[in-house]
Formats: sequence, structure tokens, C-alpha cells
Amino acid sequence: MSRPALPVAISCGEPAGIGPEVAAAAWAVLAHEVPMLWLGDPRHLPEGTPHRVVADPSEAVGPSPDALPVLAQDFGAPRRAGLADPAHAAHVINMIARGVALVQEGTALALCTAPIHKKALKDGANFAHPGHTEYLAALAGVEDVVMMLASDQLRVVPATIHIALEQVPLQLTPHSLRHVIEITHAGLRDLFGIAAPRLAIAGLNPHAGEGGTMGTQERDWITDLVTQMRGEGYTLSGPLPADTMFHAAARTRYDAAICMYHDQALIPIKTLDFDKGVNVTLGLPFIRTSPDHGTAFDIAGKGIANPTSMIEAIRMAHRMGHSA
Repeated sequence: MSRPALPVAISCGEPAGIGPEVAAAAWAVLAHEVPMLWLGDPRHLPEGTPHRVVADPSEAVGPSPDALPVLAQDFGAPRRAGLADPAHAAHVINMIARGVALVQEGTALALCTAPIHKKALKDGANFAHPGHTEYLAALAGVEDVVMMLASDQLRVVPATIHIALEQVPLQLTPHSLRHVIEITHAGLRDLFGIAAPRLAIAGLNPHAGEGGTMGTQERDWITDLVTQMRGEGYTLSGPLPADTMFHAAARTRYDAAICMYHDQALIPIKTLDFDKGVNVTLGLPFIRTSPDHGTAFDIAGKGIANPTSMIEAIRMAHRMGHSA
């Protein structure tokens, strides 16, 4: 069902990084296409960025081709490109929380978050969460979320994320993998408008274990879980050898690939579509996307940051908002 032309809220992220400049560049590209509302200190936008401060999100309904609507927060200290200021930390956190509140109260369609710098938030405001996603989950009151990297060419979900490779077979369990499959299935259905999602399940080991000769997890429990969930109505294939899952013909046979660890998922999507990959958080009660890059302090303020991932993140959030 189509929703009103509500804006995609864009939290500013770390002011010293490239977040403000890629947001401004994204607005310049999408101004006639996507309603947007930037949350942050307007002084941190690149000099000369056309913007207008709004008192209420309702003033940002509909595209704004002449100026980027800004829900302003005075951060106190100015932005110094490439140098995170701990004095900004509490404001950065507050902009994330404000964005979540706007989506939850129905005055914004979705939330797109610019990258944060966790050390700066910890140093300046005792940020207690492991990362951005965990903070969003805490704000939303949910425990289990799933990271999807998505582009027009491929969607991938790592079942385990930022852990050492030796820890993967210890943390990967029938319960955890089932949960990732369930959340991914629901996300594709509810946020991407795919009525009957098809999921490809990668094997953990080379050649999906090759009958137990290259690892036993597929034989011991992954195959049984996939078979069981197929009986429950899920459209699953696998466990499949990961080295044959990502060529063009194979990608036509599924809507998302469930991978067993970080690099198994991120290498193929970054190889196929490095600039256009978007981070989508599944399992939240609202839409959240983010560009698939960090703060990039080394190039901040130089006018050379590539805004493509931010453009795609905003565009995808808008599209998902109208598919949900």
C-alpha cells in the first residue's frame, strides 16, 4: 500500500567524516525524486549546500529540489574534517535516537544512517553499545537483528558477522541459523515486497563439506535444518558450495543468499557492486539503511568522497517504504 510522501530521515553520523558531504551530494542527485530530512548541525554541511531549517518534519513532506530540509541540532563545536571531536558525541547519538523516534511516530518513512565512529562516541559520551546496529535494536526494544548487504545485483546475509573465523563453527548453531533464515524471509516479504522469498543457503565448508570429507557441519545438521524448514513452507536451496553460488546464472535462482560468515557474504557483493552496496538492518520494527562504508577520515572535507552508496541507501529506503 502506498504511503504519503514522507521524508527519509538521514542521521548525520560522525561530523568529521564524509557523512555530511555524501548526504549533501545525495540530496543533489535525488532532490526531485525522494523527500529527505537531514538531522544534524547545518554548519557541518559542505559550504554552499542549499538547505532550509525546518521546525517540524511535516515541513519536509514531498521532494525539496531547491534546498535540503534540515532538522537542526546545535552541536556547539564546529566540524573539523578528519578529526573527531568528543564534544560532538552526545549530539551524534541524539540524532540517531531522533531519527528512530521520527520513524516510529510516523513522521518519517524510513531512517538512513550515516557512518559513526564508535571510539569517538565512547570517548565523548560513554557509548555502551558494540555498534550502530545494536544501538538501534536497543532503541527499538528488539534483541535479534540481521545485517543484509543489498544491491540490484545481489542480496547477502552473513549468519555470523564480526568474529574470528575459528569462532564461526562454534557460534553457528541450528537455532541461530534458523533465526537468521526466519528474519531474512520476513524482511524480504515485508520490506522488499517479495511474496514468496527464495533463499540460497551456503555451506560452511569447501564444496559444502563434500559428504563429510571437508567438514561435517553440513552432514551433521545444516542439511537437516534446511530440509525441516522446507517442510514448513520456506523455499530454500542448499547447503550449496559457496564457490558456485554467485555467478550470474546462479543469482537468478534466489532472492538472497544466506552465508555462514562475514567474508563469504561480503566478498561477492563488493566484487559485483562495490559502490552501490547498501547495509539494510532486518528485524527492526522500522526501515533502516546505511551506506556500506565508514567515516573515511582520510578523505573527509576534500570533496572527493563517492556518494553512490549513500544515494543507493536513501533510494532503497524510499523504495522499501513504499513496498512495506
